[in-house]
Amino acid sequence: MQIQPELKSVLKRLRLSGILATLPDRWAYARQEKLDYPQFLELILSDEVERRDHNHLENRLQDAGFDEERTLERFDWSAKIRIDKARLTELFGLHFIERHENVIFCGPVGVGKSFWAQALGHAACRAGHRVRFIRADRLLQTLARSRADNSFDRELRGFITPDLLIVDDFGLKSPAVGVTVWCPMARGHLLGAQAACFMSQYF
Repeated sequence: MQIQPELKSVLKRLRLSGILATLPDRWAYARQEKLDYPQFLELILSDEVERRDHNHLENRLQDAGFDEERTLERFDWSAKIRIDKARLTELFGLHFIERHENVIFCGPVGVGKSFWAQALGHAACRAGHRVRFIRADRLLQTLARSRADNSFDRELRGFITPDLLIVDDFGLKSPAVGVTVWCPMARGHLLGAQAACFMSQYF
């Protein structure tokens, strides 16, 4: 199949240029399977929907700022730690995000707090939610520095507007700067702005 310049121009104006990459293969498949025109149209538009969904997911994962890609499917269930699978199954249903509730993973070093929290964030991204992952010390330092250049409100919105905020190593230290900047952020959660997930050894 030779794609004419006119068709390329039309698809570009409709912001459907992504179809061009697979159009020859899809046309060959349609001829082989004897698809009618509505079926062919559904096929190529479904490809475009899938492509856009994939790109949107990649953007959400990049914006989230995870340390690395951790997912429920990659967990080593043979690890020698006790896990409440029923509670995890409920948690990964993500209903707590819709209810603007908070989640806390607590326990000593090495039990998988960061893994589960980031896996939960990854699942939220796949479900279409906006997620932000950050370590507590960096969060507090960012907000503390923002007071110097009057960007506090903007920085704060960056943390309380995503659907899920994940804070790692919360309470690991007792930073003095955290006393003055944490209260407004906590107030944002109490107003139902979003859900949050904390990881700590000390809850």
